[in-house]
Amino acid sequence: MPLQTRQELEAIEEKNLAPYASLNSRSMGREYPQEEHPYRTRFQRDRDRIVHSKAFRRLEYKTQVFVNHEGDHYRTRLTHSLEVAQISRSIARMLRLNEDLAEGICLAHDLGHPPFGHSGQDVMNELMKDKGGFEHNRQSLRIVTVLEDRYPNYPGLNLSFEVLEGISKHFTDYDLPDGRGFHREGQPSLEAQIANLSDEIAYNNHDLDDGLRSGMITLDQLREVEVWQELFELVDAELPEARLKLKVHETIRRLINRLVTDLVEHTMASIENLRVKDIDDVRKAPRQLVGYSEALRVKNADLKKFLFKNLYRHYRVERMADKAERILRDLFRAYTHNPKILPPWVFERAGSDDPMRAICDYVAGMTDRFALDEHEKLFDPHARV
Repeated sequence: MPLQTRQELEAIEEKNLAPYASLNSRSMGREYPQEEHPYRTRFQRDRDRIVHSKAFRRLEYKTQVFVNHEGDHYRTRLTHSLEVAQISRSIARMLRLNEDLAEGICLAHDLGHPPFGHSGQDVMNELMKDKGGFEHNRQSLRIVTVLEDRYPNYPGLNLSFEVLEGISKHFTDYDLPDGRGFHREGQPSLEAQIANLSDEIAYNNHDLDDGLRSGMITLDQLREVEVWQELFELVDAELPEARLKLKVHETIRRLINRLVTDLVEHTMASIENLRVKDIDDVRKAPRQLVGYSEALRVKNADLKKFLFKNLYRHYRVERMADKAERILRDLFRAYTHNPKILPPWVFERAGSDDPMRAICDYVAGMTDRFALDEHEKLFDPHARV
């Protein structure tokens, strides 16, 4: 039996996917044109390039909420990205959208996060306020278009414009670094919209799981969250003899299922109500089409408020954020004061490029443990440099 070709895969897409899906055969292409692969589609190659990137591997030791050394079972940026990708594939499959595109966007969406999570991003933004600031979606775009150095003929990963659109989360003008960019009017693709909501579903639910595991939030506190309490009471009634830990896992599983199911059903209703026939209709839509029903949107917003108040502002998380701020400020100040202590390849970039941005790229690319080790080397007189 002959091998399945790229053209055959594209023909299968055109036959099986919805008419408003993003098709490989109709892609806007890449910034640097290159020959197509005989057996893999464009979006498959994008996904694979992301997985093989250095930035993706570093996500293993970057904070989601809990710093790596706090425990082996807490989520990291890497496991978070994998969970987001899994949810997005499920949603895309149900809506007959392009799974490979949705997955690629999700796997790349957090590449630009600095060490120590959102507190690290806030510090980096403050440090770079006079140089354009810092925002992790923009940094993700910078990584895949400039900083990854894997190919001889172009900078970055040369991903398709559809993946870049999903990473950027800016829906009209897509400014790439160094003055490059592309333009597209209207709403983003449905696959990009799915990626955004899959991110939210994943972090809300795994932060619940990690928060309960850590003891920073309790089941008694969660009684105030309507959507949680509804499902937990159902589980408790159906499985009265189950261990508490298993009831918690089952409740989280059902919560993810409720959010995904509601999102799929409401999105399909929006597509039908607005009579969306193709991807041009998606672009011209007056609002984004992917979303929850109003009732579940309100309940989900209450869950997010609960997590912000009780987990993300917990004193232990605040203490780590305070420590992270001091570490990143110390590193940044040391490098800008004496760039000669930078690794040679960073020092070279700092000399030929914007020095502050080169230092920002270097610090933002650090994992939590590397930043901790580097801080110790530079500020502990007894540490080996």
